[in-house]
Amino acid sequence: MTKAGDSILAGAREALEFAQGKRTGAKVHIPDKIDARRIRRKTGMTQPEFAAYFGVPVGTLRGWEQGRRDPDGAARTLLRMVDADPQGVIKIMRKVA
Repeated sequence: MTKAGDSILAGAREALEFAQGKRTGAKVHIPDKIDARRIRRKTGMTQPEFAAYFGVPVGTLRGWEQGRRDPDGAARTLLRMVDADPQGVIKIMRKVA
């Protein structure tokens, strides 16, 4: 087997052991919670406005705000950007829309 194949197989074994509750050298990164409601409110937008502006279904946004769902990687990044500079992101979105 190739070096890459050996590495993939070792990673798969480690993942299986971790899933079975065995101690491994694996590190688990649990991302910080995203407060979508607080972030949306920083924009001054309603749920329907925010959802339409950023291309997210309203039901998905509600799920994030109510803690029933967590945003995926791309959505997390967008929400973190909006949190850091709401007006800056809105300005950029207007240019590319």
